[in-house]
Amino acid sequence: MIRYALTRLLLLAVGLAVASAIIFLTLRVFPGDVAQMIAGTNGTPEQVARIREELGLGRPLLTQYLEWIVGVFTGDLGTSFLTGTPVTAELADKAQVTVPLGILAMLVALLVAVPFGVLSAVRRGRADGTAISVIAQGVAAVPVVWAGMMLVVVFAVSLGWLPAQGFPTSTGWSTPWLALRSLLLPALTIGVVEGAMLLRFVRSATLQAIGEDFVRTAAAKGLTRTQALLRHGLPSVGLSIVTVLGLQVAGIVVGAVVIEQVFNLPGIGRMLVSDVGARDLEKVQGELLLLTAFVLVIGFVVDLLHHAIDPRQREAE
Repeated sequence: MIRYALTRLLLLAVGLAVASAIIFLTLRVFPGDVAQMIAGTNGTPEQVARIREELGLGRPLLTQYLEWIVGVFTGDLGTSFLTGTPVTAELADKAQVTVPLGILAMLVALLVAVPFGVLSAVRRGRADGTAISVIAQGVAAVPVVWAGMMLVVVFAVSLGWLPAQGFPTSTGWSTPWLALRSLLLPALTIGVVEGAMLLRFVRSATLQAIGEDFVRTAAAKGLTRTQALLRHGLPSVGLSIVTVLGLQVAGIVVGAVVIEQVFNLPGIGRMLVSDVGARDLEKVQGELLLLTAFVLVIGFVVDLLHHAIDPRQREAE
């Protein structure tokens, strides 16, 4: 187990290094010039050149990259070209919206996918099982933006139960109920759509478990099919859920970037979109690196969990 964990940790480090290089180089060939944006439309070439010199944009790319990476290891992601504020501080402030939103969305996705996926498999061929499968396929095909707008119309405009937009930035999580209420609709939007996708994998894994010999043997000894599945089949279903959930994390991160625009949430996703438009390279590369690291770390944890609970992997090792 320790050798496997160290191997996966090495691969995680390599993945982060490659991702950081790609992010840095991609942003440097991105069209536009932040120095020109700072100088304004009336800025002279001399003023633009002076700003580029002050920002250090004229130095070799390798030098700029190494300075950035050294800063990353010390927790310094640089300073915004446009606002002059530390990127690390801004990310920490925005993370109080994006991180809870992602966790809530993942919980909603699991609450949707696991019980309804198992029920759909157990009730296969019956009206309720077929209805769950059809509804899940329809919901999974819905764009997350449209789903968010529909939930706003129902729960915010018609029923008035939840706020349609915004986050209590002045009080933050010191007023937990207000903060939680502002994230419920966005989390439902992402979680229901991602949960519908995950449900199909849970259903397939459950159907496969139902057909396994050990489940049929347990049923032959007097248990009902549902009892045999719950007692002996769910561990193998759990392996599939853990694996697919790791892949779903990337979808949840992308969903958070989109949904923060819809619900006017001051999170990392919304900041990323505005910073890309403003060509604020230091902030954009810090935001992209943080989101990439989050996805890779989740994949690392999923691999360790999968290895820990699947005896076949340990035997193969």
